Amino acid sequence: MKRNVRIGLAILVAAGLISCVEKGGLKAGTATGKSMLQLLPANSHGVFIIDVHRALATDQVAQALKDEKVKQKYDEFVKASGLDPMKDVYLLAVGLAWPMMGQEQEGAILLNLRYNKEQLLGKVKEGVKNLLEETYSGVTIYKGSEPGKPGKKQMAGAFLDDSNIVFGNDKTVRAAIDLYQKKADSVLKNAEMGKVIKAVNTSAVFWGAFTVPPDVIKKAVEQNPMLKPLEGVTGLGMSFDYANQNVIAEIQSLGGTKDQNKQLADTLNGFKAMGAAYASKEPILMDLLNTLEITSAADHVKIYASIPSALLEKAQKMAQEKFGGMIPFGPPASEKKQEEKKAEPEIKK
Repeated sequence: MKRNVRIGLAILVAAGLISCVEKGGLKAGTATGKSMLQLLPANSHGVFIIDVHRALATDQVAQALKDEKVKQKYDEFVKASGLDPMKDVYLLAVGLAWPMMGQEQEGAILLNLRYNKEQLLGKVKEGVKNLLEETYSGVTIYKGSEPGKPGKKQMAGAFLDDSNIVFGNDKTVRAAIDLYQKKADSVLKNAEMGKVIKAVNTSAVFWGAFTVPPDVIKKAVEQNPMLKPLEGVTGLGMSFDYANQNVIAEIQSLGGTKDQNKQLADTLNGFKAMGAAYASKEPILMDLLNTLEITSAADHVKIYASIPSALLEKAQKMAQEKFGGMIPFGPPASEKKQEEKKAEPEIKK
């Protein structure tokens, strides 16, 4: 009887472990932003994740695709790549390392998606002539035959499996292959990055975490004493989410003493007050500013905002009227045509 109980417990534990692995796995459709960190190297000083699948399902995207030009560009991309981002692409993950003196910024870009390798590779070969192939640890790395521009490393890419593709330079692509094959440590083993990631809403549509080297802050303060309130900052976390018709934004600086954080929060609230003085002429801008809450604690400063979608749409419309083509998504094309027709008699006069 006891033996049966032990066997039963063992099965339950094994099942639990399997479900955890699946939940944090890398398969398109079940992978999470946090599980994608398994493919970003331990020396990453910054990561950001976009839940592309959720982002493209928002009302804003649906509204934008009503614009004929935007829809046309989207359809052209689908035809050229053989991918429909709204259906096939799930997550985008980026890992960045602070550049060493005189060196180029390095990073890896990972796409988690459902795709047909042969079809996608065929499209790539149509666009890139004389594509070079090289094998590393049993994985083919693809590179263009043209050398990189001066000061820029040649781009490379590899298909890790049927759900994940990596882009970067030869070094970062090889690092991602090592991580996929569990031959190297990921950013999850980076203690400093771990502190920042822990403070971030990793279930958001977009989130990022960055460590800030003390030398970077020190140099910035020396060049501009007005940045002194940033002296204690050692990390930065941010997230942007969409829920209940609201865009929820949160930015946190980590590190510093209680006094340093209070000073930083006071400085930011001062900038907010200055902005309010200008925004008083534009009610929409004033409404946007009023959504901002800036607070401090013993170990962080937080900027939080919950912005109604309707308010963002009004702000976008105002910006479109003031700056025209500078705003990528304006009113639907049908509205533009109606406005143009109304303007025609005046032009003829």
